[in-house]
Amino acid sequence: MGRADPEEGQLPAPVKPPDGGWGWIVLFGCFVITGFSYAFPKAVSVYFKELMKDFHVGYSDTAWISSIMLAMLYGTGPVCSIMVNQFGCRPVMLIGGLLASSGMILASFTTNIIELYLTAGVLTGLGMALNFQPSLIMLGTYFDKRRPLANGLAAAGSPVFLSSLSPLGQVLLEKFGWRGGFLIMGGLLLNCCTCGAVMRPLDMGMKRKMEKTQDKYEAKEMLPIGGKSEEGISTTDGTKKAKKAKKKPKKGKKLLDFSIFSNRGFIIYTISKFILVLGLFVPPILLVNYAKDTGVPDTEAAFLLSIIGFIDIFARPACGMVAGLKWVRPHVAYLFSFAMLFNGLTDICSARASNYTGLVIFCVFFGISYGMVGALQFEVLMAIVGSQKFSSAIGLVLLIEAFAVLIGPPSAGRLVDALKNYEVIFYLAGSEVVLSAVFLAMATYCCLNREKKTPPPQKTPSAGGGSDTEEAESDVQEGEEHSSDNHQPAHSTDNAVVAASEEANHVEDEQSGEGGRCPEGDREVLAQAGCNADQTVERDSF
Repeated sequence: MGRADPEEGQLPAPVKPPDGGWGWIVLFGCFVITGFSYAFPKAVSVYFKELMKDFHVGYSDTAWISSIMLAMLYGTGPVCSIMVNQFGCRPVMLIGGLLASSGMILASFTTNIIELYLTAGVLTGLGMALNFQPSLIMLGTYFDKRRPLANGLAAAGSPVFLSSLSPLGQVLLEKFGWRGGFLIMGGLLLNCCTCGAVMRPLDMGMKRKMEKTQDKYEAKEMLPIGGKSEEGISTTDGTKKAKKAKKKPKKGKKLLDFSIFSNRGFIIYTISKFILVLGLFVPPILLVNYAKDTGVPDTEAAFLLSIIGFIDIFARPACGMVAGLKWVRPHVAYLFSFAMLFNGLTDICSARASNYTGLVIFCVFFGISYGMVGALQFEVLMAIVGSQKFSSAIGLVLLIEAFAVLIGPPSAGRLVDALKNYEVIFYLAGSEVVLSAVFLAMATYCCLNREKKTPPPQKTPSAGGGSDTEEAESDVQEGEEHSSDNHQPAHSTDNAVVAASEEANHVEDEQSGEGGRCPEGDREVLAQAGCNADQTVERDSF
């Protein structure tokens, strides 16, 4: 799994994720943000009938409110990535919470449907987008070993909030009308600002302060008391400044890192996710109308969605726990493929369900598979691109998904109107999901086999792979090697590179002859050439 170069990526060198502590507070904030982002566009639909009466519009006109919210949530992904890379997660989330809240508050004073599109649709949708993406980035920053479980728990916010916001919206509509309900909903969205406030970044300066204090303490212990100790301290600081000056100057932060498209794993994931979204959301959208056409009463038909939501609440954390197992996590991409295959086969097998019992069975299995997909989708993306490039990756993926969201459900609705047959729609949606699962599994298997046959080239530590914990440990080891080589005489850069290339040609023979250990002379030459002899090389795919 590739990781971003600290000098070329968006974020500084990573600190070891705590996998707990304040991370649990961050997880709770991500749980709330995910719940609002996915459930709020659906919960607003309880106000549609009153809006139709007041503004004298049709159902399709009011349905555009939810569509615009979802389009903003997905389509503004690159904008969110640029803002996060430029200003950080916490400021962006605070601004997003204010925008989301102000959008609903202003919507309560609107006089026509166009104003609703601009306030509840655009402003609120943009605000939720500015909260959703940074919260996932912070979650990946605070969790590494427990990241699959954290993603599963955070994803559970969607069904929990959906099952609570919809009844709450109905109560507010009955007591205060749609204007009062929008006003109170806007107040609830201010909780996004609270969640943004707890997203404090990991203290990057704490490690540096501890190292500086330790160096000064060692200098005082080793040198005589008096003026010489101060000279020793100043000499140590001067040496550090000289070393920093010799280092390669850092490049500016990239607002949007398009280099992730060179990662084959990311390309495979993006294509499979686009195909998946074409059919994933179609069955739950058409389920209620499908049940009504088969003769199921309205109340029982609406209860089918509650069954899916209830199963989904438990499926996401459970799948996160399974994905976090030691023997499962290296193969999480195949688990994601299995979840998509399970979901697609559920759609296909349930296309001919003609009674309420069959629909209930479909909802149970669909809730399990849908929860698995929801719990694994961002975990797989984090595993592919790493935490350093995740902010750019998720923005680009959401933008591509936005096109699939605008193509899939509307096309399914037109086919229903033309064919008057729901079976074809379920077969088509299930086939798309199955195709995405097969493509992801086969492409992943082929890439892994190709890399096993072809030995990977040696890379510098900044381009290496591994978990965030391994990155932090490799940074510490690299700092120790630089400090140990500080007293050695300097050599010409060109001579060092030539020597390093000559030594690299004999690395395999020397390692086989001496038990895989690199001689001290070779180690010094490689270290002076900017290489780490002990650096392990990992694959750039998942």
